[in-house]
Amino acid sequence: MDIPQLQQTVVSALEDIKARDIEVIDTSKLTALFDRIVVASADSGRQTRALSRSVQDKVKASGGEVVSVEGEDSGEWVLVDLGDIVVHIMQPAIRSYYNLEELWANGAPGRRKAGEPARARGE
Repeated sequence: MDIPQLQQTVVSALEDIKARDIEVIDTSKLTALFDRIVVASADSGRQTRALSRSVQDKVKASGGEVVSVEGEDSGEWVLVDLGDIVVHIMQPAIRSYYNLEELWANGAPGRRKAGEPARARGE
């Protein structure tokens, strides 16, 4: 599965379970470890786990691979590693505290809310 298709699958899975403030950050020029980070908010531990499960199920159904999942026990911050994309599902207080968007966006070539159109640079 190519990266744009995987990204769309992830965003769709998050939207299905009503994730809030979904943000996609292009990290392809910042690290060789992964090409995108997707950050989303959930209102409860139950919702973070449901969002994580939705992402995993949709990616697998589309032929993608889930490398690993961390944090489902507490449900405050769940990380779903899909290889090329790393998905962070966080409760608002945790998201605000760690502020991953600020950390990764200081030099990221493409950062946008999930619903925004891609820019002409080929994002």
